[in-house]
Amino acid sequence: MKILVVGSGAREHAIIHSLAQETPAVGAHELHAAPGNPGIAELATVHAVDALDGAAVTALAQQLGAELVVVGPEAPLVAGVADAVKAAGIAVFGPSADAARLEGSKAFAKDVMAAAEVPTAMAHVCSTVDQVAEAIDAFGPPYVVKDDGLAAGKGVVVTSDRVEALEHAQACFANPDRGGDPRVVIEEFLDGPEVSLFCISDGDTVVPLAPAQDFKRAFDADAGPNTGGMGAYSPLPWAPPGLVDEVVARVAQPTIDEMKARGIPFVGVLYVGLALTSRGTRVIEFNARFGDPETQVVLSRLQTPLSVLLLAAATGTLAELPRLRWADSAAVTVVVAANGYPSAVRSGDPITGVTEAERLEGVHVLHAGTKVDDDGHLVSAGGRVLSVVAVGEDLAEARRRAYAGVDQIVLPGSHHRTDIAAAAAAGQTAGTLR
Repeated sequence: MKILVVGSGAREHAIIHSLAQETPAVGAHELHAAPGNPGIAELATVHAVDALDGAAVTALAQQLGAELVVVGPEAPLVAGVADAVKAAGIAVFGPSADAARLEGSKAFAKDVMAAAEVPTAMAHVCSTVDQVAEAIDAFGPPYVVKDDGLAAGKGVVVTSDRVEALEHAQACFANPDRGGDPRVVIEEFLDGPEVSLFCISDGDTVVPLAPAQDFKRAFDADAGPNTGGMGAYSPLPWAPPGLVDEVVARVAQPTIDEMKARGIPFVGVLYVGLALTSRGTRVIEFNARFGDPETQVVLSRLQTPLSVLLLAAATGTLAELPRLRWADSAAVTVVVAANGYPSAVRSGDPITGVTEAERLEGVHVLHAGTKVDDDGHLVSAGGRVLSVVAVGEDLAEARRRAYAGVDQIVLPGSHHRTDIAAAAAAGQTAGTLR
């Protein structure tokens, strides 16, 4: 099958990596990526096409004779790239721009959740700093302040400092990307550990993947600012039995049904961010695509061919798909971040050791913020530079292998967390701060 994957991050590299492993099961694929990255280029043909340009992506898919287009990141989805591809009669995995508002607008997502009776945090949508001040005083600390629009996983501040909460709201209002109607969502704080669950939908049927947990804060022990994610693991040995079934029944299926009732069918990944609170399971947020870095570990454990799953969603045939098969193994990913991340990032630093890391048993390395310089050397070109992924018999072994891989990587000034999956591997319930 000819498959075009849109995007350039570790999530898209993980998708390409999974598709490239399928040959014995479903036959060889012809893989393409736009624009891709140096790691993806080792597995697929890359094309210098703007991922946000729906017309250009569609033209490329037509030129290639692509049988399936997979739109990875949130920004192209919100920009309507999937709409353009679908209009050309090509099967596309990824929601329309209207459906992607579940991620593009937290206020819209809250409205859908309310209509679908999905359990979530109480919230106020604010358009002025005075409204924000009133809302955070009503909820009390810890304060949860969210940019209503896309913010690459860094638009949320959770703090007990009222001044910091107000300053974050002011920064959201001042963001020029928000246009003339910037909004901020203030929520009640949800206690308890967090879980990420990807639910694949064809607009009617929902098929859940294995749950995972990611680590948002920059430094060990959940210290420091929020990031796009510093690591993840799967499975979750501490998760309550029946969690996945509960989330499908109370959250994912009602949301998909509500979107269909509104004339906005959702086709793609409904990423359900959850908090297992003292008052029950609550939705923190929805995303409209695979999450990064959770995708890296979830797809590492999926034994059902990914292409079969994605094509079934894109063509409305998920109900005909056999039950998904999963490996008994565990997976851990650790993100190697550039100097300064998540603030001012330094680019252009040389990267070595990737080949050595991938020689280790059970380890593969996924690229995100990398490029090849004029001299042909691999260098950093973003905040989250690499994801080192490892599988093992259990979390302890996967964790040991992942950090052995990280030890092989040399990137001047880089940093990574040393506690990814540590608590879970030790048999403890692990929680993360938003």
